Amino acid sequence: MQSFRTELENPVVEQEIIELEKKIRAYQEGSITDEKFRSLRLARGVYGQRQAGVQMVRIKLPFGKVTFKQVFKIADISDEYASKNLHLTTRQDIQIHYVSLDRTPELWARLAEDDITLREACGNTVRNVTASPTAGIDPNEPFDVSPYAQKTFEYFLRNPICADMGRKIKISFSSSDQDTAFSYIHDFGFIPKIKQVDGQEVRGFKVMLGGGLGSQPILASEVYDFLPENQIIPYMEATLRVFDRYGERNNRNKARFKYLVQKLGLSEVLRLIDEERIANKSQIVEIDRTKIQQPAPPAAPVNEVAPVDAIAFEIWRTTNVFEQKQHGYYGVYVKVLTGDIPTVKARILINGVRDHIADDIRITQDQNLLFKYVRAESLPHIFNVLTELGYAKPGYNSTSDVTTCPGTDTCNLGISNSTEMARVIEKYIHEFHSEFVYERDLKIKISGCMNSCGQHGLAHIGFHGSSVKAEGKVVPAAQVMLGGGTVGDGKGRVAERVTKVPTKRVLQVIDLVLTDYKANRLEDENFHAYYDRQTKDYFYRLLKPLADLTNLTSDEFIDWGHEETFVTAIGVGECAGVVIDLVATLLSEVEEKIEWSKKALNEVLYADAIYHAYSAFVWTAKALLLDKGVNASTQAAVIAEFDKHYVQEGLFTFPTTFTDRVLQINKYEPCKEFAEAFLLQATAFYLEGSERREELRLINQ
Repeated sequence: MQSFRTELENPVVEQEIIELEKKIRAYQEGSITDEKFRSLRLARGVYGQRQAGVQMVRIKLPFGKVTFKQVFKIADISDEYASKNLHLTTRQDIQIHYVSLDRTPELWARLAEDDITLREACGNTVRNVTASPTAGIDPNEPFDVSPYAQKTFEYFLRNPICADMGRKIKISFSSSDQDTAFSYIHDFGFIPKIKQVDGQEVRGFKVMLGGGLGSQPILASEVYDFLPENQIIPYMEATLRVFDRYGERNNRNKARFKYLVQKLGLSEVLRLIDEERIANKSQIVEIDRTKIQQPAPPAAPVNEVAPVDAIAFEIWRTTNVFEQKQHGYYGVYVKVLTGDIPTVKARILINGVRDHIADDIRITQDQNLLFKYVRAESLPHIFNVLTELGYAKPGYNSTSDVTTCPGTDTCNLGISNSTEMARVIEKYIHEFHSEFVYERDLKIKISGCMNSCGQHGLAHIGFHGSSVKAEGKVVPAAQVMLGGGTVGDGKGRVAERVTKVPTKRVLQVIDLVLTDYKANRLEDENFHAYYDRQTKDYFYRLLKPLADLTNLTSDEFIDWGHEETFVTAIGVGECAGVVIDLVATLLSEVEEKIEWSKKALNEVLYADAIYHAYSAFVWTAKALLLDKGVNASTQAAVIAEFDKHYVQEGLFTFPTTFTDRVLQINKYEPCKEFAEAFLLQATAFYLEGSERREELRLINQ
């Protein structure tokens, strides 16, 4: 495989790919456990599928930006290595499926040729940084947030403070107070603001902290109404350091940052963040506002054509097209059913529109595409191309635009077939409730399980996969959620669980709710106000007959898109994080961390060197504690328990305590002298722990 490695210009990426190949070989030879290897491949965007022996590969595209060349490259990769399909995700990534594990290093190298990465697209890392797809062209935006999302992506990629956390972290940047990037359900959500200070325009952000969906949604708290732009990354850095130290690591169901806030309380978490700031790599991080430039508008002459369907064109233009803040240009949304684009269609699409749009396509959070800088005279041509491919459906971001995760198509955690459910719901709305293609304040979202990858927790009408028992059999079911959604400027609502119905009855749920809304809403009353006025109990009673399992038909024992009787076949989840048992490998990993610390020190990356040394302290202590049968669930607990079980018992000695030794990390600013001393101390502790391990194990017995 040397031939493809040596073509890469970036030595860091090249080395990562070489390491991935070595780890795959070691895993196949049995020298790395399955649990350990899972964490390694997840951090490199390689995710196990429901189908044995193949992988899903998640391609990380910061804020959903992708160029023509990159689309073609990803399509070529999917043709050669995967299933000839591109799946657009709610985090603005592209996923490809059915990839052989052996071929993932080669695949990554091919992508890296066009500056595309898999690094930290999965696993307990900072996931893809999302942003409003309209960033840069949004008529309502104070400024373009794209450079801030890009800098955040770059700063935390391969950053030791967030390379191996207890769980994933999600970050979003909305372009305006409309909050189309859903700040309120993110670990960090940013909304752009402008202040006038001494007659000068100052940029900053409202900061939302500690939100998340999953099976237990929690809304984020506003911690700043205005944080200057050069403070947002230092604030995130200090917070991630706190999360890495105090976050849960044993119980993954309680390991997200939102649970740390819940456990310690917001005020205590904020205190710890302030305390940690001194140890940051940088106290101020300036953002290069020119980092992401506006793309050049298309310049090719337009041969005007008539739309193939004049009436459909006008509806499409009303719902899927908007005028940009750049006068005379339009943004065009492309509705992609369930986010799936066959590679053949992807090429036809780009070739058909590339002379009519800017070379900057954005993937949206609802699994669609946004074309930018379209001239009015190009709209009929684009509509015709989309019509030919089946992507000209009207109703972008409306009730008829259903968001869904892959469900049982490929996901280990999927309980029901969410993709087919989305297809039939969209078709049903277009046929029987067509006026809802204009309704943007009532969204439908579906997940195949309770983990909210399809964002059902923030839907006005949401469904997640489930099951019920009837007649001694398992029936595929959908949990019905109502009343969620975006309010704006950092405020949102979590959908409430109302009832559970067989999946084949979801169309009846849709019909009842939409019909009731049309009949009983007050003038200008949106769905949130309508739901609040009617109350949850009203909808429970409205839908209760659909939950009756005494009148099931034979078809209702079969899930959407299937012909066989339903069975639940849930595997081990990976997108939701995994707990890795490091008993057998912790000390060998400490050696790696010490080497990384030395390397960072040589490269004058003092903060990184210090953090790797800190990790060496914690990992060594954790290994020795495991020998005593103590499995501490946070790094802070590891430090405290080591004092209790080793220092206080006289087995290890320090000038004061182990806690004082290790937590020097947040008492000093990063510098060469402290980095060298801290690394020396960590190395000495590791060597002593390794050398005395057998002796200590005998004592522990």
